[in-house]
Amino acid sequence: MAHDLIIRGGTIVDGTGGATRVADLAIDGDRITAIGDLSNEHARHEIDATGRIVSPGFIDLHTHLDAQIAWDPLMTSSSWHGVTTVLMGNCGVTFAPVTPDNRVFLAEMMESVEDIPRDAILDGLSWDWSSFPEYLDAVESMRPALNVVGMVGHCAVRYHVMGDRALSDATPTSDELDQIRDVVAESVAGGAVGFSTSRILLHFVPDGRYVPGTLAPKDEYLAVAAGMNAAGGGLFQAVPDFATKYDHETDLLRSMAAACGDVLFSGGAGNNEGSITGVERMGEFLADVNANDGRLTMAAQTRPSGTLCGLAQVAPVKGKRWKALLALPTLADRVAALKDPATRADLVAEGMAKGMWYDPTHIYPLGTAASPDYQIIDGRSLADLAAETGVHPVELVIDRLIASEGRELFNTWFFNRNVTGLQHVLAMDHVYPTLADTGAHAGQICDADMSTHYLSYWHRERRIAELPEAVRRITSLAAGVLGLVDRGTLEVGKFADINVFDIDSLDSDHPEYVNDFPNGAGRLRIGSRGYLATVVNGVVVTDRNGNTGDRPGRVLREFARA
Repeated sequence: MAHDLIIRGGTIVDGTGGATRVADLAIDGDRITAIGDLSNEHARHEIDATGRIVSPGFIDLHTHLDAQIAWDPLMTSSSWHGVTTVLMGNCGVTFAPVTPDNRVFLAEMMESVEDIPRDAILDGLSWDWSSFPEYLDAVESMRPALNVVGMVGHCAVRYHVMGDRALSDATPTSDELDQIRDVVAESVAGGAVGFSTSRILLHFVPDGRYVPGTLAPKDEYLAVAAGMNAAGGGLFQAVPDFATKYDHETDLLRSMAAACGDVLFSGGAGNNEGSITGVERMGEFLADVNANDGRLTMAAQTRPSGTLCGLAQVAPVKGKRWKALLALPTLADRVAALKDPATRADLVAEGMAKGMWYDPTHIYPLGTAASPDYQIIDGRSLADLAAETGVHPVELVIDRLIASEGRELFNTWFFNRNVTGLQHVLAMDHVYPTLADTGAHAGQICDADMSTHYLSYWHRERRIAELPEAVRRITSLAAGVLGLVDRGTLEVGKFADINVFDIDSLDSDHPEYVNDFPNGAGRLRIGSRGYLATVVNGVVVTDRNGNTGDRPGRVLREFARA
C-alpha cells in the first residue's frame, strides 16, 4: 500500500533540540507514519527534500487574525512563513462574547487598538455567534488553511458583563465577578485555550479611554483563573504595563502563574539602548517564577519595530501636503508628484517646518536589496544618513523614494531599540521569538515573517542559537505553552504539520501594500523565499512560497494543561 506523501532525503530537525539526521518521512492521512530509510516504499505524492531542512511547522503565539481569517482563510502572510498554528485573541480584544448591540463597539475597539478597519470587520464577519465557543464554531466553518487556537478576550468579557463601567477602574461587584468567572469558564470549556488581557497604556477605545481591563484589580484576574480552573485549566496571556507599574505587573504575572499554572506575556528588550540590566532582571524573574510558582513564558519580537512609513499608508511627515500626496490614487501618481519640483519644494518645506512624524534618529530605511535590511546591528538611521550627506532627513527620504519608484519603506523603532539587550533576550530560557502580531496594525507594520527572520538572521547570520535549538523554540516549546496535543515535533504518530525549507536561501521579501480587505481597505503583507513546502494536517498548503489553495487547518480545542 502506498503512503499518501513521502518527503525524501531531507535533514530532519525534529523540534526536540536533538541532533539532526538525513531521513525520509512518510505521511498517511493527517499523521506521520514513518521516519527513516523509505527507499523501498512508495507514495502517491513525493517531495524531494535533498539538501533542505525538514522541521515541524512553526507556531505563532501572538496574532490578531480574528477578523482577517473570515475574508482571507489562507491566512496570509503567516502561511508564507512556515506557520502552521496561530494563537488568536491576544491583547484582550476578541469578537466574543457579544450581543447585537455590542458588535459596533467591539469592531471600533479592534480598529482603534489594532488598526483593522471597522467597516471591514462589520461587513466581513458573519456575526452569527454570541458566545466564544460559537465564535470558534464560526471560525471552523471558514475552513482555515492553518490550525487556529483561540483565547477569549478581557475587553469583550468585561464589557459584556459591566457595560460602560468596564471602561474605567471600577471594581466589579460580587455578582459581576461571578459572571466574569462563569463566562471565562464557558469559553474555556467550549474550546478557548485561555484568557487574554491588555494592561499597556497604549490601547484605547475611539473616545480615548483605556480598553476594558487595563485598570482591572487583581481580584478580577483571580476570578478569571478560577473560571479557567473550573473548566479544566487555561492559559493566561497578558500585555503588561512594565513602563509605569513594573512591580505591580510582575506580582500579577507571578500570582496568575501560581493560580492557573500557565502564563504567557509579551515582552522585549526595551529602549534603554546599550544596557542589559533590565534584560538580566527579566531573566531572573522568569527563572524564579518557573522554579517556584508556575510556567511563565515571554513571547518576543526578533527586531526593532513599530511602524513602516513611506508612500503606502503612513507618511514620513504629518502635514496636509503629505496627506494630499498619499491621497493620490496610485503609487505611480505619488512618485510623479515627488518628481515635480514645485510639489517637492512644498513637501520639503512642510517637513522642515513640522519635522518628521517621528524622531529620525529612530527611523531606518529598509533599502532596496532583495530582502529588507532591518539594520539591527550597527544600523544607520535617517538622521545619520542625512547628516553624512548634508541634507534634511525629509529631503533624503524623498530622494530614496524617487530612486526606488516609491517602494522603499522606513522602519520606525518604537520597540526593542535596545538591540544589545535584544540578543540577550532571544537567547534566554523561557523566551520564544513568536510575537509576530500578524493581522494587527494592518496598514502600519507587517512582522508576520518573525519565524523566517529569526532563522535567517539570528540563527544563520548571528548564530545566537544553532538550528536544532532555534527550531525547538518556535515549534515544540511554543506548542508546550499552548498545550498542543501531538504537535510540535516530528515523531511517528504526531500530526503532520511540517516545513521543508532551504536554510541558506531562507529570507523575507519586502513588505508590500495591497488593497485586499473588504471594501477595498489596505494592508501590508510580506512574502518569503526559501520554503519548498508547508504541510498542515498532512496536506500541502504552500508550494515554493505560494498557497496551493488547500485549507486543511482545524480549530484546536483540546489541550494538555500544566
